[in-house]
Amino acid sequence: MTTTANTTAAQPLITNAGALEATGAAKQGWGYTVLGVARLMVGFTFLWAFLDKTFGLSFSTPTEGSWLNGGSPTAGFLGGSIAGGNPFAGVWEFFLGINPVTDVLFMAGLLGVGVALMLGIGTRVAAVSAAAMYTLMYLAAFPIATNPLYDTHLLLAVAVIAMAGLAAGDHVGLGKQWHRIVKGNRFLI
Repeated sequence: MTTTANTTAAQPLITNAGALEATGAAKQGWGYTVLGVARLMVGFTFLWAFLDKTFGLSFSTPTEGSWLNGGSPTAGFLGGSIAGGNPFAGVWEFFLGINPVTDVLFMAGLLGVGVALMLGIGTRVAAVSAAAMYTLMYLAAFPIATNPLYDTHLLLAVAVIAMAGLAAGDHVGLGKQWHRIVKGNRFLI
């Protein structure tokens, strides 16, 4: 017969992330550090796209096509999607029809997600925004030439959600300090 003491001792030592968070135990280990570095890399991708499209740093955007020089950061990509026979062409035509608004929303998304992920603050809002942007980019690029169903935009959309769920902002970032500022507002973490 098993005693209570033996039953307690036999319970698994692994707890779920929610229990760790509830007890205040720190998530640690090299995997979380790598996750923090991945968060920085994704954040830099968004921030770099914002800077290149704003100033025309001649990587993806020539200087004369920059947003500051009157270029549209969304017209080329969306216009190419429509011309390429994208099945969602009607949606992209709508967004091009309200193009100044589309440009501002897109650029604000790039900047906001980039800064939040780089700093490790507001990672939940940033992750949902990034996942939405990645999903829209995937749909705008559809059909994918290299794979009929999947590309890296979808992988990154899932990865940023995982980063938020695993508190990647706490690792190689200001997430722990941010938690103290926003206190009980878990959505803002």
